[in-house]
Amino acid sequence: MHKYTPSLIALVAAALLAGCASKGTAPVRDGSGVSPAPAGSIAQSSGYHTVRPGETLLGIARQYGVTLPDLVSWNRITDPDQIHVGQTLRVSPSASAGALPGAGGAVVTPIPPTGAAGGTVPTVRAPVGGRAPVVEPAPVETLPPAAVETSPSAMAGQWQWPASGGVIAGFNEASNKGLDIGGAVGEPVYAAAAGKVVYAGSGLRGYGKLIVIKHNQEYNSVYAHNDKLLVKEDDQVAQGQKIAELGSSEADRPKLHFEIRKQGKAVDPTGYLPAR
Repeated sequence: MHKYTPSLIALVAAALLAGCASKGTAPVRDGSGVSPAPAGSIAQSSGYHTVRPGETLLGIARQYGVTLPDLVSWNRITDPDQIHVGQTLRVSPSASAGALPGAGGAVVTPIPPTGAAGGTVPTVRAPVGGRAPVVEPAPVETLPPAAVETSPSAMAGQWQWPASGGVIAGFNEASNKGLDIGGAVGEPVYAAAAGKVVYAGSGLRGYGKLIVIKHNQEYNSVYAHNDKLLVKEDDQVAQGQKIAELGSSEADRPKLHFEIRKQGKAVDPTGYLPAR
């Protein structure tokens, strides 16, 4: 059974991949009551990016216009599936490598108290025309809605098999992040669900000619070792649409390697695909 390089997806995901999407984080105030700039804007000026919920290496690479191999090299990442919320990643070749707080390390910033009772600090404007100072209430900070977990049973009926062949290698979290489906070169490969193509190419070592489809903020699907790609990045595809032809690119035999990724983490596709 062929072992695959952990996908980015998240790597690529995913945004392997993730991969593709980011959610807002609750604002943090310093002792002066002034909210710092969002993480994304800080990253653009400093050359670093703080990983947010739902993001994948592929999505972050596309956001900053760099390649996946660059991100892996700059951050000394050995397992692209293990990036986590709060982790700081170098996203620019000009950023100082020495400033990165260790490969794979998360940066934790404590929230200092902002008032006598730990509350927010109101804004006081200087008096105008001899009148008393005007005190403006501090803006109300709202937390983003909690993510709703989607179980495999809740997704039943929303996926279809991407190829007609039999399964020749099952899911194994340690050695095989998806299913290997046998077949002959040139047989059709179908989109398992409707979505947007976020990657189509052969730049990820170990996957050959690869397609990654983003279905929503939570799920991506991965199609590897194709002989011919029939879609390109940013294409919208329908469920059951032919997206590639089965092949053996970077594989020991003709087959489709198929993954489903939930928030960048590979899950067992048999929990989502209909029974055969």
